[in-house]
Amino acid sequence: MDETFFEVKAESGQSSLWRDRPPLLGHLDLELTERCNNNCIHCSINLPDDSVIARGRELHTEEVKKVLAEAAGLGCLSVRFTGGEPLLREDFEDLYLFARRLGLRVFLFTNATLITPHLVELFLRIPPLKKMEISVYGMKRSSYEAVTRNPGSYEAAREGIRLLLEKKIPFVVKGALLPPNKHEIDEFESWALTIPWMDIPPGYSLFFDLRCRRDSEEKNRLIRRLRPSPEEGISFIARHPEQYLRSIQAFCGRSLGPHGEKLFSCGAGHAACVDAYGRCQSCMGLRSPAFTYDIRTGLLRNALVEFFPRMGEMKATHPDYLVRCARCFLRGLCEQCPAKSWAEHGTLDTPVDYLCEVAHAQARYLGLLRKSESAWRVTDWRDRTRGFASETEA
Repeated sequence: MDETFFEVKAESGQSSLWRDRPPLLGHLDLELTERCNNNCIHCSINLPDDSVIARGRELHTEEVKKVLAEAAGLGCLSVRFTGGEPLLREDFEDLYLFARRLGLRVFLFTNATLITPHLVELFLRIPPLKKMEISVYGMKRSSYEAVTRNPGSYEAAREGIRLLLEKKIPFVVKGALLPPNKHEIDEFESWALTIPWMDIPPGYSLFFDLRCRRDSEEKNRLIRRLRPSPEEGISFIARHPEQYLRSIQAFCGRSLGPHGEKLFSCGAGHAACVDAYGRCQSCMGLRSPAFTYDIRTGLLRNALVEFFPRMGEMKATHPDYLVRCARCFLRGLCEQCPAKSWAEHGTLDTPVDYLCEVAHAQARYLGLLRKSESAWRVTDWRDRTRGFASETEA
């Protein structure tokens, strides 16, 4: 069947399409499944690929299409298909074509093990219009499969990547810093530079999240053991000091300062994420049932207009949060958020000590904090950050 697609590029602020009414939704994250053919040691979401229970709960083909169609009607311009491993869905091609017919640009997050010549021909004929993102877990079979715990996954991923390169389908790669592969970082980065579309160094998962469904304390214990110490983590992300300082100083100049009692300071509610079971969330990490909206019984529009805005008004109540997080000026350096608290503690505002320690280690490296100083006790943070921004401008 011959498919024809048309695309006209225009700046959203200039195009007459949005001049009178800005889009209600610019981008949609759509988790097609939590199932994965790999069983990665650090993963915060994956379920077995043969899980009958998970598969039976997933949105059916027509339900996914309904979500995509409504998103497009709300002004959505792009969708990210993620998982789990989204290519496990037998209806992936159907969903992909449906999204492209709607005019949506498609991001695909994948481990590349299920890339086939047929899919590559599909992507060549009908481009996603966005680079795929492929997770790579090692440069050798031994390291790769020590992470994935899936025999044969190394060769399958390499073959998938080869097929994409052969047909010049754009993609980028990212890594995960883990004990089995951390000695291969230089080799990984040298190889990544050979990929034509890698215009920046690869990103990494590093300070790993716990299970966002809070479904396995055994897996959480393993994830905690895999996390680097704060000092080890900062040493890694600052291994290219000049490049790191340029990027982090520019970022900090815009984002440091206490955010007070406000619980959601991340822009939650201005985007939409739909999980594999039809629950709409403000971000993929926040799986607390009280903060997800069932679009099987409601509309995506209702989630954006009625449900999520109430979240922006919420305030923290946990005493430690109010004493520490609400007064801490390291907001831009700390990953503390309701989603992280939920995964770690089952609450929305309990401080995550590990993230606090990472933020403090980074601030000390940058000279924003003195040794043993707690950021929430600093009263001259404006002077410290003002000087920091001045150094960046210089």
